[in-house]
Amino acid sequence: MAITEQDVARIARLARIEISPEQTPRTQAELNGMLGLIEKLQAVDTAGIEPMAHPLAAHQDIKLRLREDKAAATQTAAEREALMRNAPAQDGGLFLVPTVIE
Repeated sequence: MAITEQDVARIARLARIEISPEQTPRTQAELNGMLGLIEKLQAVDTAGIEPMAHPLAAHQDIKLRLREDKAAATQTAAEREALMRNAPAQDGGLFLVPTVIE
């Protein structure tokens, strides 16, 4: 599937970016190149291959730098007050945000 100039214009509009008529052919070629790479990746048979947590895990012993998952001490009332000073709206130590879904 090749990207047309109309597709480039639509993608630019949806992404809210301005592409000049001079930039359209280059952008079209770059997008078609990306789609070509995706097609090559999808053509590779990956049946029986175990997913990796890190792309270099097959070549090196990679240790993920994740912090230990443990509960932290709760803040004091004074610390919470200091943190809440920047809140535009709050109630009972909680941030109040506008309703997005009704």
